Amino acid sequence: MLHEDRLFPASAETRSIARRLYDSIAGLPIISPHGHTQARWFAENEPFPDPAKLFIQPDHYVYRMLYSQGVSLEDLGVGQETIPDSRKVWRIFAEHYYLFRATPTRMWLDYAFQELFGLSHRLSARTADHYYDVISEKLSTPEFRPRALYERFNLEVLATTDSPLDSLSWHEAVRDSGWKARILPTFRPDSVVDAGYANFHQNLVTLGEVTGEDTSSWTGYLNALRKSRQRFKQLGCTATDHGHPTAQTADLSPAEASALYARVFSGNADDAAHELFRAQMLTEMARMSVEDGLVMQIHPGSSRNHNRLVYERFGRDTGADIPTPTNYVHALKPMLDRFGNEPGLSIILFTLDESTYSRELAPLAGHYPCLKLGPPWWFHDSPEGMMRFRQLVTETAGFYNTVGFNDDTRAFLSIPARHDVARRIDAAYLAGLVADHRLDEDEAFEVARELTSELVRRAYRL
Repeated sequence: MLHEDRLFPASAETRSIARRLYDSIAGLPIISPHGHTQARWFAENEPFPDPAKLFIQPDHYVYRMLYSQGVSLEDLGVGQETIPDSRKVWRIFAEHYYLFRATPTRMWLDYAFQELFGLSHRLSARTADHYYDVISEKLSTPEFRPRALYERFNLEVLATTDSPLDSLSWHEAVRDSGWKARILPTFRPDSVVDAGYANFHQNLVTLGEVTGEDTSSWTGYLNALRKSRQRFKQLGCTATDHGHPTAQTADLSPAEASALYARVFSGNADDAAHELFRAQMLTEMARMSVEDGLVMQIHPGSSRNHNRLVYERFGRDTGADIPTPTNYVHALKPMLDRFGNEPGLSIILFTLDESTYSRELAPLAGHYPCLKLGPPWWFHDSPEGMMRFRQLVTETAGFYNTVGFNDDTRAFLSIPARHDVARRIDAAYLAGLVADHRLDEDEAFEVARELTSELVRRAYRL
């Protein structure tokens, strides 16, 4: 199903260069510094339940497309603890597999089907049951348990994304098991810094209970967050992650910040105050990163839960999220004025607004030592999106102000496929530079390795 020269240039000469570059990096370990897999899988090391629960239910890339064509989320088992008829869900998926033609999702899925399960005929209504039976049989074997797959994928590091309210007990279980793998938590404080979250006030109370701090006060709240970060660091955490609606930052005086927090804590703040509080908290998180060395990731620009009905029925993170325009130059300035020249601070910026690559993000990262550019994210982690990213940022920010690739996925079996796509696109881009005599071939080999592994190790302090 997959051509060995996929994603390489059509020109024979340039394709030959791309092949050589790709071959030099294809076998390097996978470093996955940002994603949404579950530490519980590796702590329990139980078989994945069935093909539908593995490939369809957790993957919003999959069910989003099906929903757009009239397939109900209920029929796909989304949001259900158990799927009554998993084979039926799989058949629905197979009947609609044609919808994924020319999408990155199709390439990721075909990679898993071919490389992991040995399937060679395209998924369709005709082959649905064969696929289901082959995958189910293999999932029942020891070779397809989570830990075995981690090792088969040649993973060096796998980072999860976790709330400050999480006990991290599954991470502790992995650590205490003696298994020599790096499953690291990432500190994601959105549930206790974004007043738009459901049960926000209760989250603040729980944060105080977990940390032994009085979160009804600004000082106690900040102390609770510092304690939470330390708890994460003790389990290997090297980074934080912030999924704010915008990249807005603020630098209020201590008195102003305390008064704002009192309004937010009481539940009497309006939307403007919520946005100002989120903005102040990005600056506070930068302050804490200067103190404790955690790398900051900022993922702004998603209008989350856009489909109110889907949100009300299925909750957060069910694929009804839409990119929005995002300002970085003015939005980040208060934080950068305060901490942008701190030598120990490292901030990785992501965007869903491609128009900012060359106008805002590349110039910012090309100047401030604390800023790096995250890879194409979410709607843009596609072959075309990755190529556009390289074309738009390299001339200003270079390669060394970027951080390699991260897969940002809940779909564990797609991780090697996603990294393979990124390695092929980087090889293709570098081959073009060599063919155009803008980069010597020995330099291209060095850059290819940097983009695959070295930049991400340094950027995430791994």
